[in-house]
Amino acid sequence: MSTYSAKLSEIKKNWVLIDGDGLIVGRLASLVAMRLRGKHKPEFTPHMDCGDNIVIVNAGKVVLTGDKVNKKIFYYHTGYPGGIKERVVGKILYGKHPERVVEKAVQRMLPKGPLGKKQLSNLYVYAGPEHRHAAQQPKPLDVKTLNVKNSRR
Repeated sequence: MSTYSAKLSEIKKNWVLIDGDGLIVGRLASLVAMRLRGKHKPEFTPHMDCGDNIVIVNAGKVVLTGDKVNKKIFYYHTGYPGGIKERVVGKILYGKHPERVVEKAVQRMLPKGPLGKKQLSNLYVYAGPEHRHAAQQPKPLDVKTLNVKNSRR
């Protein structure tokens, strides 16, 4: 018996729509990262981009557990000596671009390198309920019913 390796012509990418309203960020990010990589498919091949295209709406309404809103810090560097900067996640989540919290959480769960960047380009995150991918007819995925712990009650 030989190991199956998917070819580019055999990969079928689906479109999935996820509503982030009331979902916990880490649980949502781990589910999205798994689907972006394609690990939920039986024809998963580690070196190929065989994951789905995912659209997340209402990313501004996601929830962080505990006191992470005030204590979790995202660091970034300006490129200049001594240019390390920090931002509290709560300011990002309740600020101008709340979708960046979900994007960063998913990015950190994907592999680093060219394949991870390609897989991350299949993720579309919107802060509000509207999205511009209606022509692709994404199938809704109800993350709240997959596990009771996925959302705040």
